[in-house]
Amino acid sequence: MKILYYDCFAGISGDMNLGAMLDLGVDSKYLINELSKLSLNNEFNIKIKTDIRKGISGTKVDVILLNQEPSEEEHSHEQVHHQHNHVHHTHEEEKQDHHHQRNLQDIEDIINSAGFSEKVKTLSLKIFYKIALAEAKIHNKPIDQVHFHEVGATDSIVDIIGAAICADYLKVDKILCGQIQLGGGFVKCEHGLFPVPAPATMEILKGIKVKSGIVPFEMTTPTGAAILAAMVDEFSDLLEFTATKIGYGIGGRDTEIPNVLRVYLGETKEEYLYEEAVIIECNIDDMNPEVYDYVLEKLFSAGAQDVYLTPIIMKKGRPAITLSVLGNPMDEIKLENLVLSETSTLGIRKYRVKKKMLKREIIKLQTSYGEINVKAAYLNGEKVKFKPEYDECKKIALEKNVPIFKIYEEINKKL
Repeated sequence: MKILYYDCFAGISGDMNLGAMLDLGVDSKYLINELSKLSLNNEFNIKIKTDIRKGISGTKVDVILLNQEPSEEEHSHEQVHHQHNHVHHTHEEEKQDHHHQRNLQDIEDIINSAGFSEKVKTLSLKIFYKIALAEAKIHNKPIDQVHFHEVGATDSIVDIIGAAICADYLKVDKILCGQIQLGGGFVKCEHGLFPVPAPATMEILKGIKVKSGIVPFEMTTPTGAAILAAMVDEFSDLLEFTATKIGYGIGGRDTEIPNVLRVYLGETKEEYLYEEAVIIECNIDDMNPEVYDYVLEKLFSAGAQDVYLTPIIMKKGRPAITLSVLGNPMDEIKLENLVLSETSTLGIRKYRVKKKMLKREIIKLQTSYGEINVKAAYLNGEKVKFKPEYDECKKIALEKNVPIFKIYEEINKKL
């Protein structure tokens, strides 16, 4: 299994991540070509160079904004002293595009219209969704009313989508991350001065192991935090893999410690895939059973990964059904709105889960009935399970007027 490991001993920002990915081996021409698909491609240039922090050489990436007047604070990395506390402006604020206050729908339109692969689209939206959830919680607003400030700027959009492009390019099976350094001091955000970590950063990293105070600056930005929260499968300080390559992304400051993001590519024998998901549930005892089929179809059409019904006994011995919906966190709001609007329930419960899955691949099998896709699953490099695609077998059985079990029988013989 191919592993990507984040060593955030000096934190992480969007541009540090891009630098680390290029230093690790992502083709810079490929990254720039993919980013050129954005409708914003006339608003920025990518500057890539080799740089050094405390004797460590790595790759420095800067997103240069075009045709914009920078504010006095923009692009400065000077330390400002305020009442004997160290105060500085966030990485995102330093690069802020003052001409745009985008919401989640604006971001979705930008990403969906760019012609990226489905994996890049999904991962990019997942990162922005992490930020939107945090901002909605902090400002007590519905997620669709959240306006991105610093992270809605052109260069932050490039950092986030660039992270998804790089992850797709590397095609790793699992992403790990060690303890994340947040930094210290105070940071100037859109709404004033806040202690490090900024509220959005901490909300995004809630439940994830972090540490702080190594230097009086912000080391992990909201963008960097969201990239990790969306992409990492497991947070652990244990390096249980064989490192094959190491890359360094250079940060914008020269601090007491090397201001770099270190990343590893490695190999391990583990053959599992990991994915974050959300489960939405409700108990229903007063709905016409005929409606369930309709509700299930609507939920699957909206992106649900699985929907299932469980018979239960409620208080006073009343028979009822638990409706459970498994889905991608990006589809959470859409799925819960469907449950609330299309069933008789007055409320839902929801919780996040981690999916652990066998590594799988699709095998194209030639049979006397034609080509059929078969899904094979692997454990420790050995094929342990296989399953023909039912819809294909059903279609062939109907078209050729043969019993479906005969199609399965031939597939089993060939495998």
